[in-house]
This record gives sequence, structure tokens and C-alpha cells, in this order.
Amino acid sequence: MINNITRALIIKKEHLDKILSGDKVWEMRSTKTNVRGRIGLIESGSGLIVGEVEIVDVLTDVKPWKSMYRQYHQVYNSQLLYKWRYPWVLKNAKRYNKPIPYKHPKGAVVWVKL
Repeated sequence: MINNITRALIIKKEHLDKILSGDKVWEMRSTKTNVRGRIGLIESGSGLIVGEVEIVDVLTDVKPWKSMYRQYHQVYNSQLLYKWRYPWVLKNAKRYNKPIPYKHPKGAVVWVKL
């Protein structure tokens, strides 16, 4: 457990960097989540927790492929947004000065329990 964070989300570097810079405030996923609060952010394939963010909501009533939402999710291939149709709303992203190594459990592809 890190700073009372008990789980971390695995995200590809390209999207993770946008979240940590504050440019991307919606993480687009194909399913909803009941998770709320602070979570760790894992750079996919790195073995490192590189930061943290707060999940404050999941939107179910928007059409994310509309161009007016692009500023929030930073996904420019609108075809992907028919599968990734649930915006997980993020707030207060923080990059760690020193990434934290973790042991990746076998089969984990979305969440890792810390």
C-alpha cells in the first residue's frame, strides 16, 4: 500500500503521460467501474507505479466520439470510442518524483491490488 492507495490502474505510456500532465481528464474504458478515490497509476510494461490520480465519477450519458469531448479524453481515433465508451473522470493527477517498483501479479491487465 502506498499513501493509503490500495489499487493501481495499468495504462499505456502515451495516455498516462497526458493524464499526469493534466491534459487528459477522462480515461476511456469499455466498462464502468465502482472505484472512486485515489488510485495508483502504473505505466504498462514498466513494473513501476509512476503516479496517482483520483477517480471522481464515471459518465454513462455522453457520446464521447463527439468532437466536443476530445479535449477531455485526448483520443483522436473516434472509432476506438465506440468500444471505449465510458469516461472515468479523473482529478488531481500527480507524478511521483521517483517511480515505485511493484510486483506484477500474473493475469493483471487492468487493476493491480497493492
